[in-house]
Amino acid sequence: MSNISHAAAPSATVTTSPRAVPLWRTGGLAAIAAALATTVIAAVATSAGVSLKVGGQPIPLFAFTQLTLAGAVIGIVLAAALRRWAATPRRTFVAVTTVLTVLSVVPDLVVSAAPSTKAVLMAAHLVAAAIVVPLVARRLPTRIR
Repeated sequence: MSNISHAAAPSATVTTSPRAVPLWRTGGLAAIAAALATTVIAAVATSAGVSLKVGGQPIPLFAFTQLTLAGAVIGIVLAAALRRWAATPRRTFVAVTTVLTVLSVVPDLVVSAAPSTKAVLMAAHLVAAAIVVPLVARRLPTRIR
């Protein structure tokens, strides 16, 4: 009789859990990046001569920062809720945020503003979503076991 023991070989692949970096931290950094991006878009548009008036009222530059941060916080809360209650949190988050992003540009299309203003507003929505959604989605598991 032989007393040979076989040790299990270590796994060749190492996977990182989506929770390795906290959702709030990734979301917060994404929110800050998106807020900076939308504010820069608005500032560049203004300096290029685009009027940021809606209904005759100017949109303050800081409003881009504030509203982007508020939208990102809503997205982070949504992601946390889906992580807890959805069977496929990542896929559900991407689907819901895609619909919400499309819906967010609808008011931009119908407001009383110049076409260039509408284009800047839509660009701000799309850029913010392009920054926040993928970064937050990566922090979500693909499936709850």
